[in-house]
Amino acid sequence: MTAIIPLPVDTHAHVFTRALAFAAHRRYTPAYDASPDDFRAVLDRHGVGEAVLVQPSFLGTDNSFMLTTIAASRGRLRGIAVVDPAVTDEELDALAAGGVVGIRYNLVGTDAGTVARSDYAALSRRVAARDWQIELHADGHQLPGLLDLLLPLGTPVVVDHFGRPDPARGRDDAGFRRLLAAGPQAQLFVKISGSYRCGGRGAEYARALLDTLGPTRLLWGSDWPFTQFEDRRHYADGVAELHAWCSEAERTAIAMASRRLFSFPPLAAR
Repeated sequence: MTAIIPLPVDTHAHVFTRALAFAAHRRYTPAYDASPDDFRAVLDRHGVGEAVLVQPSFLGTDNSFMLTTIAASRGRLRGIAVVDPAVTDEELDALAAGGVVGIRYNLVGTDAGTVARSDYAALSRRVAARDWQIELHADGHQLPGLLDLLLPLGTPVVVDHFGRPDPARGRDDAGFRRLLAAGPQAQLFVKISGSYRCGGRGAEYARALLDTLGPTRLLWGSDWPFTQFEDRRHYADGVAELHAWCSEAERTAIAMASRRLFSFPPLAAR
């Protein structure tokens, strides 16, 4: 029996078309399509196995396009949804049946204290009761309070894009220091993704996280189609970063951890 070397799992990508209804309040409006067919072709071309779709902020809480895409993927995709705190248990059940394994709080440029409100606190507890993950897209300075609030729930907390540390502070950013202080035993996972969203210091951040949290607490994501950075980023760039920053053993550990966290079936031994 040979050792299993899993294909990479892309844990952060988005699909959408301009024909969809965009949220009324949004920071960004795409002027192009990032179709499911395009994404599947990109995965195949770069030797990536499974992937996770993250509901983009400009589609609000209408997760239907993501669910349709997952349903057509024959098990290759999972989803992270954005929901209103008033979402019903029946609606959460439907999301779970459609391949959703967690929710996202997108807090960049907003008041992170929103998550402490009673309605959001109740939603976080409901998510934790399902053993779903809570994904945080937040600026570095917001993370200490958010992690203090959410980690005690005992459900996995996933932090996007290295925790978006302030480029001027780098590893001294308070949020990044909080990530490192969590230790490998915490139910905390960090995505090594979107280096161009945090000053381009990905190699430095990745090594610090690998040395402190270990590869089983890290996830790799392409951030395809690189919204607002489309003209300067390619999928191959993210694959190259993964290989440059992580050894083969580390990449294997990251891929296996990703499969477990996002509920992909175990690999068959060969």
